[in-house]
Amino acid sequence: PFGVAVTPAGVLRFDLSLTIKGLPRAEDLGPYHVFIAWVTSPTFDTLIKLGPVQSGTRRLGEVALNKFLVLVSAEVSDTVSERRGRLVLRGGSPGTIMLPHGVNMLPPQASLPHDHQLSDGWVMPPVYPGVSRMIPGLERMRPRAAPFLPRAGSSPVELARPREVVRLGNLDTLDLTAGLVRRSIAGRSFVMYGFNGQYPGPLIEVGRNATAVIRFHNHLDQPSSVHWHGIRVLNRFDGVPGMTQAAVAPGQSFTYRIHFPDAGIYWYHPHVREEMQQDLGLYGNVLVRSEEPDYYESAAREEMLMFDDLLIGQDGLVPYGTERATHAFMGRFGNLPLINGEPSYQQEVNAGDVVRYFFTNVANARTWNLSLPGARMKVVAGDVSRFEREEWVDHVVLAPAERYIVDVRFEHGGSFYLLNRVQALDHQTGVYLPEVDTLGTIIVGGAPAAPNAEFDRLRTTRDVPAGLRDSLRTTPAKTLLLTVRVNEPRLPFGLIQSMRLDTAYINPVEWTGTMPMMDWLTTTGEVQWIIRDLATGKENMDIDWRVRRGSLVRVRLVNDRHTLHAMQHPIHLHGQRFLVLAQNDVPTSNLVWKDTALVPAGGTLDLLVDFANVGDWMIHCHIAEHLEAGMHAMVRVTSER
Repeated sequence: PFGVAVTPAGVLRFDLSLTIKGLPRAEDLGPYHVFIAWVTSPTFDTLIKLGPVQSGTRRLGEVALNKFLVLVSAEVSDTVSERRGRLVLRGGSPGTIMLPHGVNMLPPQASLPHDHQLSDGWVMPPVYPGVSRMIPGLERMRPRAAPFLPRAGSSPVELARPREVVRLGNLDTLDLTAGLVRRSIAGRSFVMYGFNGQYPGPLIEVGRNATAVIRFHNHLDQPSSVHWHGIRVLNRFDGVPGMTQAAVAPGQSFTYRIHFPDAGIYWYHPHVREEMQQDLGLYGNVLVRSEEPDYYESAAREEMLMFDDLLIGQDGLVPYGTERATHAFMGRFGNLPLINGEPSYQQEVNAGDVVRYFFTNVANARTWNLSLPGARMKVVAGDVSRFEREEWVDHVVLAPAERYIVDVRFEHGGSFYLLNRVQALDHQTGVYLPEVDTLGTIIVGGAPAAPNAEFDRLRTTRDVPAGLRDSLRTTPAKTLLLTVRVNEPRLPFGLIQSMRLDTAYINPVEWTGTMPMMDWLTTTGEVQWIIRDLATGKENMDIDWRVRRGSLVRVRLVNDRHTLHAMQHPIHLHGQRFLVLAQNDVPTSNLVWKDTALVPAGGTLDLLVDFANVGDWMIHCHIAEHLEAGMHAMVRVTSER
């Protein structure tokens, strides 16, 4: 049900088919009668039998290895369990193309250590553990921007409070103020941003079809706004400066009137320099309750978890760019994971309890691979609706801005750990590095619980009308290419050459920042991320796309793999909802309404967009630095008939 297929450990999953032409008769090669396909690791320490093959195409099933070889051998019988016969064919997975870069053979460079405080206020980002070599020539470089961090000034800055729950009835009013807060994180003090002096901002709880009045007050030192992510609001309250409103200047206010048509979990954040303002703490959840008492199954408790990361150096937060965003290629990966603004999450439950988790990813760039080993987990809902049917899962892939609602049952006592498990890629050596972060601990007390019949069933819903499946057979009406343009003369030669070598293999998802120096140096002045309409050739805000309200439009997203350091893109469409009909031309078997979908590098997504909301709406990548680097377009929905 997620945007990329991996195991709970983050290993890539492949659905493998083999097409062979011109095989001879096995008997002509010796005392053999059949051809058998095998899969093995590049070091041959794993060998898995896939089964008999012959000329033609055969689906061989799932392979879960980051790199692998496929072997075809002639064997005496299809019952053999080990490869002993003559090797006939061999081929490699895409990841086997990676070879160590020549830079690793260069002598050690006299260089400044990462995390070094530079004289102009910049801090070089910390190295990624196990990937210590810096590209020669980058030692004393810094981004083409002045460094920025919030400053306390002459007035004292109060310590941020944990978020509070604000329950709003129909036509109730909430004052929401963005301002400076002081945060104490992992024993260190930082001046950051917060809504209403809280971190995260207030959890707004409201009923479906209610309307609330939100009076936003900007007490920051820069313009801002509030975008109500995933909520199908009136266009003038969407919070996009230059498109739906003017930016709210420091000391000024703006009143939003928000209607909540869909039950689920949503969030709010700025749409001005969000790679800075959001990362510094301006985000909060909105929980929209259904009026149906059994909309979800019963649960002992509910937990709203907002996943974030923070980039901290030896001397504090790594600064942001004043004139333009840094980290323009990959996005700003932090080195300290946070849940609800804290580096350690703890919870106590009783054996047998079902806990409903509302997951929201508010990180600038990081895609999480979340698991709770030992607990039973099923995914219930996505961004804007419940799934057609609930599914048992052993992990959840959560791209920036995505939400999933997951029910978890802890059947016995003990400690359970909420993990993020991914495969980091060292681009210089072509080696995968398993990364495991323990994000939280759930302590379960009591004796093992009895079976729970309600939890054991997988419910079906009618949130997605069955007739929409007919759209699976329609031709895409719009194709958008996701790509990048780089001003190479403005970037260091060594960095460009290293990235050219990377194009031999593109990881579908960059899970973490293994190239912190390279990414930190690139700003939106050198890198432009692009949405291109393939029918017209127009790009980003030059795209002139108009549709009528009530239209169901199929849109294909194609993520260009043949470019300098292709990246995954979580694509968000404001004010509307859509279904992911197919991934890489494979029809989706379990539909859910969404507003954000992950497009892995080199992949395609076919969306069916329900254009029900009139106005000018932005579509953009939700890696915050990609948005700042121009990766946004507009669609105009009209009421004309």
